[in-house]
Amino acid sequence: MRGHGPESDIVISSRIRLARNLADFPFIRKCTPKDRTDIATAVHRALDSLPLSADTEYVDVAKLGDLDRQFLMERQLISHELSEAQGARAVILDPNERFSVMVNEEDHLRLQVMQSGLDLDAAWERIDRLDDQLESKLTYSYMKEYGYLTACPTNVGTGLRVSVMLHLPALVATKQIDKVFRALNKINVAVRGLFGEGSQFMGDFYQVSNQTTLGRSEKFLMEKVREVVPRLIEYERRARDFLLDENKQDLHDNVSRALGILCTAKKISSEETMHYLSKVRMGVNLGLIDQIQIPTLNKLFIQTQPAHLQKISGHKLSVTDRNIERALYLQKHLARRPPTASESQNAEQN
Repeated sequence: MRGHGPESDIVISSRIRLARNLADFPFIRKCTPKDRTDIATAVHRALDSLPLSADTEYVDVAKLGDLDRQFLMERQLISHELSEAQGARAVILDPNERFSVMVNEEDHLRLQVMQSGLDLDAAWERIDRLDDQLESKLTYSYMKEYGYLTACPTNVGTGLRVSVMLHLPALVATKQIDKVFRALNKINVAVRGLFGEGSQFMGDFYQVSNQTTLGRSEKFLMEKVREVVPRLIEYERRARDFLLDENKQDLHDNVSRALGILCTAKKISSEETMHYLSKVRMGVNLGLIDQIQIPTLNKLFIQTQPAHLQKISGHKLSVTDRNIERALYLQKHLARRPPTASESQNAEQN
């Protein structure tokens, strides 16, 4: 959320995920309740015997309430599938949220590591080390012919999913985003929404990742995504330059209006908030808006989501109350800044 990583004006984060299963148990969909409990126990014991256990927290997801599970989902530390599953399930969390390990999701283990900006190498080094540590204590399901065995055939082999979260508002504004998606699909690169597979495209955020792993090495899959992302960054930069060259005044007015709505609305939905924050974020990165820092905007994307608002307020809120609380929260963090030169000029003209 600090936005300090490489290419962080466009690339929000780099994430690498590994799917693993334990050899002594069937895949999750064939597991009995006892199997699920035994898997969670085996993973917990393995974790306790590793040096990293002192810096991690083992969370029993089955014991969490709806709000806490949604909170972890909004922070992308657990998936929707793990949240809504039945029976024994857990997540192992790094206190700095650089990695998490989901237990009894679609696979027995889902390891994921996240880095700020475009930093796939650092993400790979961390997850490779974490995977080796766990594999030293657990026996993974593996065949020499196929590689790591997974519940979904598309993950068989390395079990690796390399994904990069990008903010692409200019490609959306110039109506080039669908063309880009079609080109990516032709080279087996998937595009997903903010919360992964099946999620909506919100706030102009898109996750780009490899589609299959069977028959491909980790190096190949990393390079596949590594080759695509710089081109997307270049396309987005060109689209931003085009918007500036075409009519800078209209673009400035557009992002300023978005900021005005966020600062003055009496109630606002999560979807509207994402939409307007996206415009403001682009405006800040293009130098059209002053006095607002990117880390503040990045945090607001997270903290204005439903579960976060309710955790901050200390109690559950209805949809209407959340929309009111969200507006107040945005005003608190955005409206107290000094006005920009253009806003002062507009005020004088009006």
